[in-house]
Amino acid sequence: MDMDDLAWQASNYRGLSPRTVRLLLEHGHLHLVAQVAVDRGEWFCAEGAVEELCQGEDFGRALSVMEPFVETGWRAASYAKAEILLRAGRRTEEVLDLLRPDNPGRASMAECRDFAEVLGKTGRVDDAIELLVPHLEKPWILSVLVDITDGQGRDERVLELIAPRADHARQARGEGRWDYAHSNAQELQARVLERAGRADEAIRILGQDIARRCFLAQNTLVAYAELLARHGRLDELRKLVGGQDARTVLDVYAGALRSDGRVEEAEAVMRDAIAADDWVGYRAWLSSMLLAEGRLDDAIVVAEPGFGWYDCSNLLAPLVHPLLDRPEELLYLVEHPRVVPHHGHEEFQHWWRAWALAGLGRVDEAITVAGLDRPWTDPRLVKADLLKRADRLDAAAEELRALGTIKAREELCEILVLQGRADEAIAVHPTVAEQRAAEPKLRSVPLGENGYSLEPPS
Repeated sequence: MDMDDLAWQASNYRGLSPRTVRLLLEHGHLHLVAQVAVDRGEWFCAEGAVEELCQGEDFGRALSVMEPFVETGWRAASYAKAEILLRAGRRTEEVLDLLRPDNPGRASMAECRDFAEVLGKTGRVDDAIELLVPHLEKPWILSVLVDITDGQGRDERVLELIAPRADHARQARGEGRWDYAHSNAQELQARVLERAGRADEAIRILGQDIARRCFLAQNTLVAYAELLARHGRLDELRKLVGGQDARTVLDVYAGALRSDGRVEEAEAVMRDAIAADDWVGYRAWLSSMLLAEGRLDDAIVVAEPGFGWYDCSNLLAPLVHPLLDRPEELLYLVEHPRVVPHHGHEEFQHWWRAWALAGLGRVDEAITVAGLDRPWTDPRLVKADLLKRADRLDAAAEELRALGTIKAREELCEILVLQGRADEAIAVHPTVAEQRAAEPKLRSVPLGENGYSLEPPS
């Protein structure tokens, strides 16, 4: 193994995928997963095995699994080893030496973040804070500061660091500027005040910012609404959703009502909003809530006007996904007379219907409905997936063996695990080298001075 292969696996979810590793572990194959991690350099096997071993307090075995990955010099592996040592209660310096930057003054922000997180976990919170201070102009580093100091008794120090940045955000917005370097400072300030036991102060300060429109991002508005909801300030929240920001925060108010057991009120709020402003977001929230309450017919009526809209607004998918493991209800939905094909992607409706039929054991119908002439997928993969869905594992395995492609072997691996043939499953799964070799090779094209291609799109 080397760093390049490991980084490729992690960024592309290749090797044995996290899903396959979870399946192996669920079927009791921890020792096989650990062995494969080392023998084949499988990163997700290493992660899965280490987590299971640490949960069982077998830290020595966890370290032996991770060590070959650490030896490649890959920083993610060093961080994983540090986590094992921390969970094992090992010495602080031993842990810190793994991630201490060679030259702190020239370390990347990612290196500083990793080291700061470990410093915090080893009790050296003040050192962690000071390490991050030079980088606090970056919003994500400011979030890291808040995260690593949670419950560490350093809220006043953190508030001192956040305050000028929150003030800068208010001033920038008041002057009509959009300085996104500080766009999350106000909500983080409120978060730290709240956890320090000063929720009323957090609500007052952030509420003034919202009232004066002195904030840079919608996330700040949502954070304020959620803050009100957490502290039962529903009257103030109701006033907030009655203004110009209803589309952004009405779901927070309705969700708070539902969490408080006031489901009928939550429904009424959304139905009134739809009557006044028939926005897709209101229909999406209400239909999903109705489905969660077991009212599929009512959910369909609410969502039906959006069943034929474009991808980002289509309201069929949010009802389909919770029903993927409930084939009878899924079939009822996709065969409902008000359901129309997904706009521009009719194949999704066909696939969902096929998936439901297979789940009910009606495989021949499912295969017919799936439309196996789709140009972007191999029909034998589709057929095998439907056979697997119907629990006809031998037939699915036969299809995949006959196909023999990289993708087919990956799918076959999971079926063999389900059949209790884990060793064979590992043997049939393609190696990382095979997966990489099968990747399509991108053709390089000449670039102009502006960095864009000199060739027209094909």
